[in-house]
Amino acid sequence: MKRTDHMEYQEGMEIIHSDVMEKVISDMKVYDYTDYRASDVLNVLSKEYLNKEDLKVLLSSAAEDFLEDMAKKATIETRKHFGNSICLFTPLYIANYCENECVYCGFNCKNKINRGKLVYADIDREMKTISKSGLKEILILTGECRSQSSVEYIGEAIKTAKKYFSTIGIEIYPVNSDEYEYLQKCGADFVSVYQETYDMDKYEQVHLSGSKRCYPYRFNSQERALMGGMRGVAFGSLLGLSDFRKDAYAAGLHADLIRKKYPHAEISFSLPRLRPYINNAENNPNDVHEKQLLQVMLAYRLFMPYAGITISTRERAGFRDNVIGMAATKISAGVSVGVGGHEEEMKGDEQFEISDPRSVREVCGAIIERGLQPVYRDYIYV
Repeated sequence: MKRTDHMEYQEGMEIIHSDVMEKVISDMKVYDYTDYRASDVLNVLSKEYLNKEDLKVLLSSAAEDFLEDMAKKATIETRKHFGNSICLFTPLYIANYCENECVYCGFNCKNKINRGKLVYADIDREMKTISKSGLKEILILTGECRSQSSVEYIGEAIKTAKKYFSTIGIEIYPVNSDEYEYLQKCGADFVSVYQETYDMDKYEQVHLSGSKRCYPYRFNSQERALMGGMRGVAFGSLLGLSDFRKDAYAAGLHADLIRKKYPHAEISFSLPRLRPYINNAENNPNDVHEKQLLQVMLAYRLFMPYAGITISTRERAGFRDNVIGMAATKISAGVSVGVGGHEEEMKGDEQFEISDPRSVREVCGAIIERGLQPVYRDYIYV
């Protein structure tokens, strides 16, 4: 079957005039993370303000031997900008239908799983139940399928969420700037879109069909979201899908360039690693272990001290507990990655397997044990 060009926009996709993608890709291609020494790392750690060249050093192979020094400095920076507060949230999948054929994902349209979506009454019940835990922030997720999860359907879910939550994020398929504007007016605060991998060749190999196959449209999602009035945007790559050091650098540079272009935007990172999923238990993470994951988190904290960093339930409880306050500022709790699952049985299968199934109360206890303060509400509208 002849596949569409992964650099070609599909019908209905908005094209914006931006040079950010060209800058990120050209800089990533020439990044050689083996071209640094211990002296380079020590020099960067002595600086107060870092630039993109310093980020390259902190993500290099040489910097792996300096994680303790990076952690000490990262902890200071985190406390300086975020105090001892750790924000809590939970995700709610309202649908898992997907039109994309992504070889690494449980929602892959060719994967034989139970598909489902929540009707509006289900969404209300789920959100009401979640709100009883005390949480005031929710992340609404869908599979990437306009026909089953229209922008209007997502908008109504956001309006329902406004009844129970003060901060609402969305992690859905990329949309045009006018559609982001509509979702913002419904009550959404921030948008999470992950490029998965910035390596264009690898991107083409793992995204076989569907709207997600279009590389530039996905890349420019955060910019369109900010053009549509969103308060914040999140960046990240799926570590282990390609060369994680190059992907981590590209995501960091992408975020920095957007910050400079839209200085009002709240910037955050998420660092998901490959996880097993239904019908594919052997999802190879290309040697991205906890040590490497920690290095990326610490590098982001030192490079962009004011950016939020989220640690998800893909990671085990012990690791999550250790990185909060050091680099991570937001943690999920009481998580279900199937469709629904908070109030009643799930209506559809999970996207991936989680490693930390703890409740909101248990995660709060772990935060307090570390001398930190769990925060349920970090934004108040006046």
